[in-house]
Amino acid sequence: MGRHRGKLPVNPVKKNRALKQPRTATEQVFDLRVRFAGQAEFTRISVRRMERAPQMRMKTYFAEFLGTLALVLIGCGAVVIGRFGTAFPLGILPIALAFGLTVMAMAYGIGPISGCHINPAVTAGMWVAGRIRAQDALGYVIAQFLGALCGAGLLVLLLQGRLEHYDIVAGGLAQNGWGAGHFGGFNVSSAVLAEFIATLLFVIVILGATSARGMTPVAGLAIGLTLTALHFPFINVTGLSVNPARSFGPAIWVGGEALSQLWLFLIVPTIAGAVAGWLFKGKILEPQS
Repeated sequence: MGRHRGKLPVNPVKKNRALKQPRTATEQVFDLRVRFAGQAEFTRISVRRMERAPQMRMKTYFAEFLGTLALVLIGCGAVVIGRFGTAFPLGILPIALAFGLTVMAMAYGIGPISGCHINPAVTAGMWVAGRIRAQDALGYVIAQFLGALCGAGLLVLLLQGRLEHYDIVAGGLAQNGWGAGHFGGFNVSSAVLAEFIATLLFVIVILGATSARGMTPVAGLAIGLTLTALHFPFINVTGLSVNPARSFGPAIWVGGEALSQLWLFLIVPTIAGAVAGWLFKGKILEPQS
């Protein structure tokens, strides 16, 4: 007994079981904070206490609400207020940068609080990958949809201040869509394929850049540039959603065809995000330890 003073030895079996438990959103946030501080290793001190604090949860949900609001307001605003939507193909670059730079900025602005999903497809990928609990994921998604709705609502409010009357139904709010009169005039099959491929690649980059082995201080930059690059080949197909909330907000305010086509942008990106999560959960895209 005299040889074993201090802490008792840790049972390796119990330790391994603990490490295999799904990480919650709060654990991700805590890991992210420590890694940004430049430490090679991280711990989960006080994580359980933080999980139980309603104030901490509300902070994460508010961060997701605010980040998604900013994404819709700035990204879609570049199209309808900046009028880059009528300047295709030259307008593709500023629109792509508006979305990509907003995601990058929010990654550093609210990333330490919520992880900066601001996208239900990303949250679906995180949940399937075991990085967030189901109850936390639901709160994230609700906050994201509300943020997108309010972001689009702010656009409507701003556009109503134009001296020339702006017809929201005719001019739109940069809503996503396909078919005749939409971008390049692609059919629904191309729209499904484009959204699935683009979202899958986007969420793979996010999961890889925020993994334990892949986390770097420039993760936000890599994610933002990926979203920017994805606009170049896919914006003419659907306007590029890769984000159910981003499509939801404008479609609700515009109504009509935008609302009738919303199903594709709710379902396809979510499935693609879940597939990306499965690729990491199944260790297919995880590096060998």
